[in-house]
Amino acid sequence: MFARFLAPFGLLLAMLVALALPAAAEDAPRTELLMVEQAGCHYCIEWKATVGPIYPKTSEGTFAPLRLADLHKGPPEGVTYARKVNFTPTFILLENNSEIGRIEGYPGEDFFWGLLDMMLKAKTNYTETLEETATGEDTDATTN
Repeated sequence: MFARFLAPFGLLLAMLVALALPAAAEDAPRTELLMVEQAGCHYCIEWKATVGPIYPKTSEGTFAPLRLADLHKGPPEGVTYARKVNFTPTFILLENNSEIGRIEGYPGEDFFWGLLDMMLKAKTNYTETLEETATGEDTDATTN
């Protein structure tokens, strides 16, 4: 009898939790990396060949998924740039479709990862380090 009395409250609680979860997810900032490119851009092609295939598999790519945009078509619908894009590739860090940082040009794979890591840490709540990504270990600990 007691269980029959509590059953409607359990259902009500489950419904309230289900309604609250999407609202909490909407409150979290949506972070993306927008690559602005143009046809014939040698450095865009190089980035897509070297970094492009592995980017989605990295902690950076999981934290800030990649989206592509054409330089000559302007910003994608709903996206706001802080200033005009003049060079390709330009990597624009977006939070809720507004620019919060950028990397202009492609300085090569090694420099790209370092610049991206610094930008993510400075502009977002991203905390993964390059060494942790590469080795799966915490590199803050010192060894003798």
